[in-house]
Amino acid sequence: MQKKSIWGIISISSIPLVMTLGNSMLIPVLPTIEKELGISSVQASLLITVYSIVAIIFIPLAGYLSDHIGRKQVIIPSLILAGLGGALAGFAAWKFDSAYSWILIGRLLQGIGAAGAAPIAFPLVGDLFTSEKEVSSGLGLVETSNTFGKVISPILGALLASFVWFLPFFSFPVFCFISIVMLLFLVHVQKDKPLAFKPFVKSIKKTFKREGKWLFVVFFVGGLCMYLIFGLLFYLSTSLEKDYGIHDLKKGFVLAFPLAALCFASYVTGKLIGQDKLLMKWYTVGGLALVTVSTLWIAFSDNIYVLLAALFLAGLGIGAALPSLDAFVTEGIEQKQRGSITSLYSSMRFVGVAMGPPIFAALLEVNHFLLFSLHALLSCIALVLTFLLLKPEKSVKGSWS
Repeated sequence: MQKKSIWGIISISSIPLVMTLGNSMLIPVLPTIEKELGISSVQASLLITVYSIVAIIFIPLAGYLSDHIGRKQVIIPSLILAGLGGALAGFAAWKFDSAYSWILIGRLLQGIGAAGAAPIAFPLVGDLFTSEKEVSSGLGLVETSNTFGKVISPILGALLASFVWFLPFFSFPVFCFISIVMLLFLVHVQKDKPLAFKPFVKSIKKTFKREGKWLFVVFFVGGLCMYLIFGLLFYLSTSLEKDYGIHDLKKGFVLAFPLAALCFASYVTGKLIGQDKLLMKWYTVGGLALVTVSTLWIAFSDNIYVLLAALFLAGLGIGAALPSLDAFVTEGIEQKQRGSITSLYSSMRFVGVAMGPPIFAALLEVNHFLLFSLHALLSCIALVLTFLLLKPEKSVKGSWS
């Protein structure tokens, strides 16, 4: 990569990093928020869920707009809105007696901003490079940035909350400002002339008709990976506090342990897959196999060391799968539809984020074995679908058997 392109990819990578911090920093702080506001655990979990649900709704619109008015023209206003949402949540927590509703509104604004920022990073990488190898490497760095955000989020969130419990909200506008400055001065891409609305819709339908089989598999597996990440993190955070008495910064470091595996695997995978779509398929299959085995292992034991070891393996598996899926959906789509198609993929990822914590919380109340055996089965189904329905020809863009 040229020096200019390296700074461009670093700038783009700041987007998912910032959006991840805006959501994941709250995970270790949720029990504290629950106590400070006098709310239930379900109400506290909604602070994560509302962010994701709103993002799911607005992501397709953001993707369409990015294809028509430009990526940066969508991303930068979205980052501003997300920063304002964080500031509102922090101010309400600081000054208002009945702050919960206002914090929810702030989180809603953050979710709308996230919809127009993080998902557009993928097509922006595709626009920045012409070489498939550079695109794959760039996407690997973006996914690594996303997972690195998850690694440092519990530590940073717990650290900030140890000073003032609502400080994580106020930190978010600062992160957004830094990302905006980097994008304004360091990212420069040329944009193709967009299709008119009717031909654009027709081209999207044609794309799904031609590529629908593998696209739906990628959408499903991508959503499942994010669902498992946030569900398992929620489970681990709850278990550490309630069963083992691990709190605050120490809990943040423990939560970061499986996420570090995810970050490492994402970086290595992005470097190794290059433009080899067959290799992308096998990294995804292998990653899902690790996830299946590790979740089944947890089903038979609630020992903390087994839990951490299994989650470390699951992190490696998900980290191997995600960059491969990102490359599939970005490299296999033409630039004029890239923003819209990748935004739908990102919507599925946010569906997973939204569903993970509440479903894990509900099933945990039923039975530990049922919770993890069901998710092992779900991961196994995803593995079989990937093996049977993803049939790329080696190293040939857009060539599927």
